[in-house]
Amino acid sequence: LNKNTTFEVLKAYIIYLCVMQKTEEKKIAIKTFGCKLNYSESSQITRDLSDAGYKIVDVNAQADIYLIHSCTVTALAEKKTRQAIRHFKKLNPSAQIGVIGCYSQLHSEEILAMEEVDFIAGNETKYQLAKILQGQTMPETDNTFREYGLYHGAYSLNDRTRSFLKVQDGCDYFCSYCAVAYARGRSRSDSISGVLRKANEAIEQGAKEIVLTGVNVGDFGKENNQTLFDLLYELENLPVDYRLRLSSIEPNLLENRIIDLAATSQKIMPHFHIPLQSGNDEVLRRMKRRYSRTLFEEKVYYIKNLLPQACIAADVIVGFPGETDEEFASTFAFIRSIPLSCLHVFTYSDRPNTLSAAMKPKVAPKVKQSRSHILHELSEQKQSAFYHENLHTTREVLFEEIRTDAIYGWSDNYIRVR
Repeated sequence: LNKNTTFEVLKAYIIYLCVMQKTEEKKIAIKTFGCKLNYSESSQITRDLSDAGYKIVDVNAQADIYLIHSCTVTALAEKKTRQAIRHFKKLNPSAQIGVIGCYSQLHSEEILAMEEVDFIAGNETKYQLAKILQGQTMPETDNTFREYGLYHGAYSLNDRTRSFLKVQDGCDYFCSYCAVAYARGRSRSDSISGVLRKANEAIEQGAKEIVLTGVNVGDFGKENNQTLFDLLYELENLPVDYRLRLSSIEPNLLENRIIDLAATSQKIMPHFHIPLQSGNDEVLRRMKRRYSRTLFEEKVYYIKNLLPQACIAADVIVGFPGETDEEFASTFAFIRSIPLSCLHVFTYSDRPNTLSAAMKPKVAPKVKQSRSHILHELSEQKQSAFYHENLHTTREVLFEEIRTDAIYGWSDNYIRVR
């Protein structure tokens, strides 16, 4: 080494020691709201902060810094973030409070107006938290829409056996009720080789099940001339023993060949989560969804024909602007008529700057509440029927949790078992 090189190495080492001394006593807790994608990213951010010298503690413990990974899908999700901010400030009044993710991306002024909040980071700069906390870079506060070109990979690791593996981010669909495309930017993906590498890393660190996550997973790979089927085929052929699940996938992107592969797979679990949102074609049109109820029905029966005991879950929104009693009745009758296993019911709320926010007439809150209750009851009936179909069958179960009374886990077709 020459003198200049030696000096640069020494300077870098001194900077490293100063940074580590500054952060070694700092305790950070992170609370995550929203989708599985947020959970995978939180886990990655946690590992990055740990590598930077911070000590990661439980959210119920005393921490120097509390991070809240936020969601903006519904008004309720944003309310939970604000409640968490106040809760953590009461837990430790001297702690720093930071908010990251979709809510802070789209509504930075609203969050920064809260006196409890010390800093925010959007969906790009949340990956630079170590630098933000060390004062090396400024957090992002601009909530204008940008077509982000960067892709940040992530996967979760915790004390359970399942890992959420991010394979895609962003969305090009711009459904009329949804703000996620504005918060996350345009669709972009990891490469197949990148996903395989991360899957192997997660498995080597103890994961027994991989769940592929993203904003619009079915859009995987289009910028690289790759497809979700290509990815699943490669994951199916990994020479290791593990289970593989898909998170939510749009019905128009759920190709029959994906279902065919799942039907013969030793790794892909018989479990599909397909957003329906409405069982009425006119409401789907106003939502700017890219399928009809006929297509959705065809996908459900194609799955059930090949995988009779598969779990099929669906998302449904009640109270979309202009949803009449007749349109809701149409949705109810449609859902009741097809073999779904359970529903995830969401009550519509206006999202700022979305097309549906300006749509009239609005459905009265009491009507939305009533419709939500009706679909929750239908979901319970569907789930009970699905469980009864599986009585006296033998399924493979991956146990994840040991309690004093029993061991708990999930079957291949996503039934909670004890």
